[in-house]
Amino acid sequence: MENLSKFTLGMAALIVPATAIAHPIIVERDRGLPIAPNNDSNSYWLDYKTDISEAKRELASDLRRATDREDRREAHEEYRREIADARYDYRKEMWERGYRVADFREDRFRVSRR
Repeated sequence: MENLSKFTLGMAALIVPATAIAHPIIVERDRGLPIAPNNDSNSYWLDYKTDISEAKRELASDLRRATDREDRREAHEEYRREIADARYDYRKEMWERGYRVADFREDRFRVSRR
């Protein structure tokens, strides 16, 4: 048993440094870039907010029309895809303009019923 715990500890010591240096290029690439302005002076931010708002309205509409669990699941999957697409587009536009996007969480519309 003691050998197993030493082995596990040894493996953990090897794995942690590997994960810590897994993406140094991404970190170095974005390190010197200024953070993108997330305010109304940034037209891409406004587009992002519009996409999120539209996705929320569409989710609410799809959930109202849903007749079974499968319809609700599909509505939530479509919502998640639209959110991911909006986030990707915004990050891409900002990166192309020399900005990095700080990690943020949008106020996701959560429905308590499933």
